[in-house]
Amino acid sequence: MKGIAVLGSTGSIGRQTLDVIRTLPGEFKVVALAAGRNHELLAEQVREFHPRMVWADGDVNGLAWGKGTDFVTMEEMAADAEVDVVMVATTGRAGLSPTFEAIRHGKAVALSNKEVIVMAGELLNEAARHAGAAILPVDSEPSAIWQCMRGEDQPVSKLIITASGGPFRKRPLGELATVTAEQALQHPTWVMGQKITIDSSTLMNKGFEVIECHWLFQMPWDQIEVVVHPQSVIHSMVEFADGSVKAQLGPPDMRLPIQYALMYPDRVANSTLPKFDPLQHSPLTFEQMDMERYPAFKTAVDAGRAGGTFPAVLSAADEEVVHLFLEGKIGFSDINRLVCDVLDSHESSSESSIEGILAADEWARRRVWELVRGR
Repeated sequence: MKGIAVLGSTGSIGRQTLDVIRTLPGEFKVVALAAGRNHELLAEQVREFHPRMVWADGDVNGLAWGKGTDFVTMEEMAADAEVDVVMVATTGRAGLSPTFEAIRHGKAVALSNKEVIVMAGELLNEAARHAGAAILPVDSEPSAIWQCMRGEDQPVSKLIITASGGPFRKRPLGELATVTAEQALQHPTWVMGQKITIDSSTLMNKGFEVIECHWLFQMPWDQIEVVVHPQSVIHSMVEFADGSVKAQLGPPDMRLPIQYALMYPDRVANSTLPKFDPLQHSPLTFEQMDMERYPAFKTAVDAGRAGGTFPAVLSAADEEVVHLFLEGKIGFSDINRLVCDVLDSHESSSESSIEGILAADEWARRRVWELVRGR
């Protein structure tokens, strides 16, 4: 059995990871579970899977995890000799340090956390090469590209990332300023966590995915394209030098890329996973992205191209402003404006270290609050 640590076990991806594990008895041993502040759900998961290690955010005094369960850090989980695969299902900077610790110890990293690659893509690649560790994309679009490229040794001319367009694809532009958090959380095709769902409504997430694919697949910026595909069935495509295009299709269900990453290099039958039916999912359509509707996409890609500590500032600022929007403290249109203001006031450093990236992250978060108070 593969020993697995699930970081972010009570979030959307973490819960679905455990769903996959339940349906594949004998394949995995849950060695460690880490979560945020949903202690009640974490306690239920601990009682079911009996991990040897557990971690939770906040005050855990008085919580009984059971005999033989130790409270340790996520970094200790990632480095543990019994762990073969680390599922990084956290959001934001919380996944950065554990991911690098897993890589340093040669673990396979099933990476769902976009922000880790956005913040430190170059460092991540260097660390993985040095340690001989595998980075297994879980995010559906990079996973689709990874699957399309598997077994190919011919030049790739273009990556085509698909985007649903979010819940406001057809809403008049003049009405976007009054969009509420409740409306933004109503994604038309995917069921996800709050942060990624808001990013999907602004298409900030697609900018993040362009940065992801640039680093994961060593693809030049100008050879990555994004098209709107409202049905979310074609998860991404790869164009080869001869003009042939491969696409990866499937119902919008994250358990599919999760299982692919966990079971890699094997494909295993699982009757609980949904199957693609071409008649049920017809028609499949595509649209050009409306850049006026999705300015956050350009903001993200520009920050990725700029390099240095700009991507770390982008990721941190977006995380903060999304939380402010969810709390009703800023409007929908303020999300991109605030991120742009933070980026505009940042003096990037070329220092390529985790410490430099985390310092930029901290600066960006403080800058967001300075700007909000100033307004």
